[in-house]
Amino acid sequence: MSAYNTECITGVCQTIDSLLGIEGHEGAAAPIASVLENASGACDRIFMYHPDAVAAWIYEKYRALFAPLEKRADLKLPMLSVVPLVTPVCFASMYSGMQPEKHGILQYVKPVLRVQTVFDDLVRAGKKAAIVSTEGDSISLIFLERDIDYYIYKTKEECNRKALELIREDRHDLIVLYNGDYDYWMHRTSPDGRRALKSLKENTETFCGICDAVNESRKRHRTALAFAPDHGCHEVMGGRLGQHGIKAPCDMNIDHFWKFTG
Repeated sequence: MSAYNTECITGVCQTIDSLLGIEGHEGAAAPIASVLENASGACDRIFMYHPDAVAAWIYEKYRALFAPLEKRADLKLPMLSVVPLVTPVCFASMYSGMQPEKHGILQYVKPVLRVQTVFDDLVRAGKKAAIVSTEGDSISLIFLERDIDYYIYKTKEECNRKALELIREDRHDLIVLYNGDYDYWMHRTSPDGRRALKSLKENTETFCGICDAVNESRKRHRTALAFAPDHGCHEVMGGRLGQHGIKAPCDMNIDHFWKFTG
């Protein structure tokens, strides 16, 4: 894999706004046209699932692990991350619609983001958003101090249970769920490590379970769901460990999957 993808993750912010039919904020990148075309109209619910560090090359190498996801997805979209390739920078870009030099997080730090984000857009439009994340991780910190609901837990399992509960309760227009386990194990056992691949399989199963829960609980809604990693990864130490952060296709190229129901 040598070429860089061209559709940047900065387009996710205005894509969410456009799908929900609300006004975005100044400075955000244009929405992703192919997502809007495949949606075939507005949605009134969106679920964003974020497994960390799932590279496009990992998807290509382990396609069998993604087969259940591919069966459910309506659109597979090659995406390009931003530099520097670390989690808080990438998610700040994804939800502000801005490159790092504009939103202000330029390294691996987790301050509260002060620029406008999709969460601020929803609040202005009178809509409800929820973030579900493990404590201490980027998504649980950089989007604080907004009038949205935060559900922060110690374990991924608690987060996933809460997300399913929120789907059933049907109180939120946007739900964001983060799972960082593949990234955690990739760093410690390599991107191909047995424990890392187990987490990758669990990430895929989690998204499929979310899709099934939405189909069962939200028949009266038009819902967009996304499987949306933040950046990729590469091997270091002779393949014994994994890392990310370099400006190269292995870290910059990722795949997002979208599904539309209702």
